Amino acid sequence: MGFFSSKSIDDYVDKLPTTGITVSAMKALDFVMPGEWENFTNFDHLTRTVTGESDEEFLTLVKDRAIELYNDKSEGYQAAMNLYWLTDKSDVVLGGSAFMDRISKRFSILSFLDKFTIDADKAQAIDLTLKLTVELIAFTKINGIPGDSFSDFVKALVEYGSESKMRMAGLVCYDGLVPLGPDFIRLGMDALGKLTPDQLGQNNTFRKINDYIPGGDNASKLGFIQKGFDSTKDWMGSFVGTHNLTSGKVVESLRKFVDVSDEYLDYLGGFIDMTTNYYEHTGTQTLAARLVERAVNEV
Repeated sequence: MGFFSSKSIDDYVDKLPTTGITVSAMKALDFVMPGEWENFTNFDHLTRTVTGESDEEFLTLVKDRAIELYNDKSEGYQAAMNLYWLTDKSDVVLGGSAFMDRISKRFSILSFLDKFTIDADKAQAIDLTLKLTVELIAFTKINGIPGDSFSDFVKALVEYGSESKMRMAGLVCYDGLVPLGPDFIRLGMDALGKLTPDQLGQNNTFRKINDYIPGGDNASKLGFIQKGFDSTKDWMGSFVGTHNLTSGKVVESLRKFVDVSDEYLDYLGGFIDMTTNYYEHTGTQTLAARLVERAVNEV
């Protein structure tokens, strides 16, 4: 069901990259939240920043307690990490399929590929809803609250900052606006409305996160996903409106960090899915920050 390994939370943070396409893609969204996100790639530095402390003995106690909390499988932290990881690994498959779908539609000689791919817009709309579902469930795991705490999640979204807000900016921009355009929220709702439980069961991302979604069968899990997306659509619309976001602005900013040719704009959504893991990257940072905050209160 995932990748639970022997590594501790400080190992994960310390191994996060300082450069690369994922980091560049996130830096490109700085215009959405100027100066709010710091790319923490060292757990000790993160601990000092979150706590605002410099006493080494105290910081060591906090770090040890944070690691202890993460390693405790009765807590929800490892499950949240697994969810972030699974989401990005599924994105690689989705991105490849979307990429091939776009190519088959552009070049008639490759139309035979239609037999092996699914419609890119539909697939990416469903992926958007499932990513939001992952964020909701990870939020409940991290905070130790029931999995259907929709109202708590929506309230928390308004208060999101730093790495958590960056993750949501990535969701809105790279999984919403870029591949689907300004109507991405409606397309997500439409895709879920037309989706059957059997079709949901065939989705690659759903199969990977299925065990974490509340519900006894695919029909009830589909209902959970629909309710979760519906509860957050107003927040997403407000986020776009508040920041005056468009796909053009996102692409323009991305071009400052990644070479994006006009000829390949149709494939950009699939390319981002295939080459970035911003959910796992910022999810690791979120987990570390919440663990340190809790550890401070328990030391």
